Amino acid sequence: MTNNILNRFKKILPATVIVFFFASCEDFLDRPDQSAYTLPSFYQNDEQLLQSVNILYSSPWHDFTRGYIGVGDVMSGNMYQGNNGFWKLTLRDGSVDDVLEDMSASLWSVNARANTILENINRYAGGASTQQGINTAKGEALVWKAMAYFYKVRIYGALPIVHNNSEMLATGEYNTIRRATIANVYEYIVMTLEQAIEWLPEENRPGRIDKYSAYGLLAKVHLTRAGVGRTGDRNQADLDKAREYAEQVVKNSGRVLEPVYDDIFRGSRRFGPEGLISWRWIANESAWTSGNPIQSDHAIAGFDEFGAWGNWRGPSPDLQETFGENALSLTRQFADTRRKATMMMYSDVYQNFWRDRPIVEEVSFPNGFDWTIYQRDVLGSFGSPTGANAGIKHLAGNSADHLAEYGKPLTASMNTEVPTHILRLADVYLVYAEAILGNAASTTNADALEAFNAVRYRAIANKDAFVEATSIDFEDIFRERRLELALEGDFWYDFVRLSYYKPEEAVARLNAQNRQVYTGISAYFEADNPTITISETTGLASPRLDETTETGQPYTISQLEAPFPEFDLTMNPNLMLPPVEHDMSVYKFD
Repeated sequence: MTNNILNRFKKILPATVIVFFFASCEDFLDRPDQSAYTLPSFYQNDEQLLQSVNILYSSPWHDFTRGYIGVGDVMSGNMYQGNNGFWKLTLRDGSVDDVLEDMSASLWSVNARANTILENINRYAGGASTQQGINTAKGEALVWKAMAYFYKVRIYGALPIVHNNSEMLATGEYNTIRRATIANVYEYIVMTLEQAIEWLPEENRPGRIDKYSAYGLLAKVHLTRAGVGRTGDRNQADLDKAREYAEQVVKNSGRVLEPVYDDIFRGSRRFGPEGLISWRWIANESAWTSGNPIQSDHAIAGFDEFGAWGNWRGPSPDLQETFGENALSLTRQFADTRRKATMMMYSDVYQNFWRDRPIVEEVSFPNGFDWTIYQRDVLGSFGSPTGANAGIKHLAGNSADHLAEYGKPLTASMNTEVPTHILRLADVYLVYAEAILGNAASTTNADALEAFNAVRYRAIANKDAFVEATSIDFEDIFRERRLELALEGDFWYDFVRLSYYKPEEAVARLNAQNRQVYTGISAYFEADNPTITISETTGLASPRLDETTETGQPYTISQLEAPFPEFDLTMNPNLMLPPVEHDMSVYKFD
């Protein structure tokens, strides 16, 4: 096979499992003490330039994290979080208004901070700073700016383009600007990333954005843009660009997939090859928004010392079925290693969690966190309405686990250092395969197959039983993307990408999902017998979409775009007006 991706991955497997290498997270995310400098005196060397960008790796994204899961996984049918607006795609029912406001403010904050950093570097950089240092810092800021816009356009559709906050505030345009068309916004994202690629180095410090990070994101942007304004097919020029940029990552970056899927989410591998673009959190009680808040939302009650509250949510039955699992069965398949990493179920044990837990007479956890024992002897029932809980993604474990992985214990809820990978290498592999497939019904292209098979090979538990795919179609890639990236805030955007050129198919896929959940205590363990007894399984908290819903209607195309929060509309009433074509030539980066 060309490029031999799969063989390279197989060869690296034994060595990478044995040897871990990682850098200091504190050095990577040192933040300048803003009380100790003035702007003109700060940007005087390359170290200070990079420090100025560090904020974009965490804090302004903090209030987007609930929307990141709410949109990416709840709306898409991967995760049940209660019968709220995200689950029902009714985002004006009041149940998620606070999250909608937070996520919008967060995304605009990323853009504003990136714009300010670019402006400050252009104005104040000097002293011992080098042109390479200036370009690297500006390139990183541009990638974060593009990422914020990429989220926004896929969530809200047409948007204002805020290229320079200072200029808009000075002219008063900030509160009157009209939305640009979706096509305009994608053009703006593309030009932003093209400039970032020109400025970024091929290799950066561990964990930081480099040229290949931007290539990977630009590939995904082109793949998504390919359907904008189309009916039934995608623009071939965008598909070709998606393939070209993804190929830069797949063939030229030198990166290979993390051999063990679980390790992607381990602290000891947080600077591994998999995370092309990641939120890099620092647990710091004095700067609360710098820490990762997701564990407290996701994890089952009692998972850490600070009272996680994730019992009322869980991976959906539809996602379980896609993995070939059923929460009401005592038998696990264990065929796909991604299932256990994505969701905790009966008979699952996690050695990297609760590693300090003593063996006691009442409740024993000798091998780490045992989901079955915990449910039976501690909770006495399933800890979610779906019979499963979130797996290792976004979870650090208890204080001892956090100390072992990150060098410091947990000290508060909603404050871990687990990185959030928002563009992974495997994602780009599948973008590459989909770009090559393009508008064809199927493909036997060797490059597409090799990328696709490399992702599947890592996932399969029994490597000897692996059978390479010799032909793939859209359904194969769509399903593989779901399994690979489940609960990573991504699946909804696969529906959005499809909806640009096949909206009826996107909605039909959503309506065909199994969104049933159990009511009451639907399944529990008898204390002296580790078996499941079922009760009340016929009641539905959220009926299937092809039956009666609370609105009496299935999902519609109009629900694929989120409304702007009321606060945004109050600040700029022109957001309610139709979008207008923008003159894209006025936007320049220098």
